[in-house]
Amino acid sequence: MLEAVMLWNEPNNKSHWDPEIDPDWFLFGEMVKDASRAIRAEAPGLPQVLGGISPIDPGFMLRMQAQGVLDGLDAVAVHGFPLDWNLWQIHEWPQKIAEIRAVTHLPVWVSEVGVSSFGAEEVQAWGCRRTAELLKGQAPRIHWYSLYDLPLEWGATTRHKEAEGSSYYRHFHMGLLRQDGTPKLALEEFARCTPDFGLCQWFHYEDHRLDEAVAWMKRLGVTHLRTGLSWADSFRPNALDWFDRQMAALQDFKVTATFCFTPEHRGIAPHHTSAPLVREEFAEFCATMVRRYADPAAVRAEAVPAPEMPLL
Repeated sequence: MLEAVMLWNEPNNKSHWDPEIDPDWFLFGEMVKDASRAIRAEAPGLPQVLGGISPIDPGFMLRMQAQGVLDGLDAVAVHGFPLDWNLWQIHEWPQKIAEIRAVTHLPVWVSEVGVSSFGAEEVQAWGCRRTAELLKGQAPRIHWYSLYDLPLEWGATTRHKEAEGSSYYRHFHMGLLRQDGTPKLALEEFARCTPDFGLCQWFHYEDHRLDEAVAWMKRLGVTHLRTGLSWADSFRPNALDWFDRQMAALQDFKVTATFCFTPEHRGIAPHHTSAPLVREEFAEFCATMVRRYADPAAVRAEAVPAPEMPLL
């Protein structure tokens, strides 16, 4: 059952939201407000989280606050990859979270943090251990990205592909497990962090790794998981059957479902990063997913804040 829902993913990153279509994020903000109201009508007690921002930018959070986007939400979230993509060092993690805390009263989640093994597995293992030391007590939810390497044949969700050089190929080596399912050195380090650390694992449409992933997560002692339910995928054949199978397989975990990705035929531009032609359609998708998968207790309960006490 759903522990929480997250509205979009990395909205301030052009790999996930097109700033040429919506340069001031007004369309994004209105879309999120509509979706939040629709979700609240279905499940008043279900915590709602703004999609994790990347880069970590207090200015973007202030923009969301000024537009009233945060008024109906229960938490905000950040993503950080200082050993791979960010222009700051790993020891700055507490400072980065403090920068967001300074501009909002809402709890700050770390909904994605990870280290690629592109350069060396030893770097990833050290990064996992050091991240745990730095984030202890800093956030109520911490999701390590990810359990599996991204298969090379799938392609990463990013704008510039191979033009990014090694930055692009790092996307394919973020897992604790290789593409073939064998463990990396960092797996043992991560196992020392559970159940305090959760996982972020995106499952593609009819993902062949689902059942094996569930077995691994239980073996590792994972209790909370962040994944996605794609609006774009909802137009695929038998999409609801796949969503049902995915959520049934994950029923033993506290799941945060991220609602995102515009269907190409429903965007202002034909791309998953586009603002939608009709934003109420995204709200209806969110409401449908919550109606189908929310914990009955969240449907009956009054609105409650997202977890505020650190788990670590």
